[in-house]
Amino acid sequence: MKKILLATPTMHTEEQQYIQKAFETNWISPLGPNVDEFEDKVAAYVGAPSSAALSSGTAALHLSVILAGIKENDIVFVPSLTFAASVNPIRYEKATPVFIDSERDTWNMDAAESLGTTYRGKMTGTFGDYGIYSFNGNKIITTSGGGILVAKQKKDVEKARFLSRQARDSARHYQHSTIGYNYRMSNVVAGIGCGQMQHLEEHIQKKHEIYKAYKDSFSDIKEIEMNPLNKEGVDNNWLSCMTISPDSVVTPAQVMDALEAENIETRPIWKPMHLQPVFEEYDFIQTEDGISVSEDIFNRGLCLPSDIKNTKEDMERIIKVVRKQFGRQ
Repeated sequence: MKKILLATPTMHTEEQQYIQKAFETNWISPLGPNVDEFEDKVAAYVGAPSSAALSSGTAALHLSVILAGIKENDIVFVPSLTFAASVNPIRYEKATPVFIDSERDTWNMDAAESLGTTYRGKMTGTFGDYGIYSFNGNKIITTSGGGILVAKQKKDVEKARFLSRQARDSARHYQHSTIGYNYRMSNVVAGIGCGQMQHLEEHIQKKHEIYKAYKDSFSDIKEIEMNPLNKEGVDNNWLSCMTISPDSVVTPAQVMDALEAENIETRPIWKPMHLQPVFEEYDFIQTEDGISVSEDIFNRGLCLPSDIKNTKEDMERIIKVVRKQFGRQ
């Protein structure tokens, strides 16, 4: 049987054109016109003054932590229901994370995967002084890896670029007055991003269709609830997830096992950070008395295949397996 994956990159023709141009002009280094164009495209799309294209979303977050002036022993609030990369940059600077539980009606995820999502008419990632987006292979658009930092002040973006280029001072010789990082995005990779940006809205629309297909198909199964949507804006529906009611005889593990038996990839929802061995010493603040919402979501949830290349037949195959576990044909 054909393997159905959770989410994979979707390439078009424009990406290869940008890459080819980089080779033809020998712009292979972490600088060049593709980088400039990609930064301009993302900044214009989200409504930020400027941006810095970097090697990963983690790099962008790390530089944001530095720009914000976070130092050793500072306390930083961070969602517990997230990926470790959201927390690691805090520890890079020896600050102290305090994990915040999720809200039941939003799941309160961080915004790294939310390019194209709005809240109250404003793009996510642009509310604070700094915002970051990830372009890892499974995101709404990808550069195969990479991320970007946006900021309200152009001077902060310039400082991020400076730090990302090993913090080399303006001198003929190599001179460094502060610690820097090798975080810049390459011109080749940025070319992929330029091509992907031309299809961002198309990707979002297909993600909407995937989510709707699941929601409609499971509407008669009271034990299944799809992940909540943003009630005051537009989601990009990057990943469709479901939870199973605690009184159901069917468990998430059973559903994942059944899908795996049919060569369909799934995964559990993120294990909360306050449950991770590496972060177990840090404080966790719950939003509900007597229960951790993020832990409850982890225990009862799973991520469904959300690849925009899935055909109608692929979706029907996935849905059929899930429905069968709940006694529906």
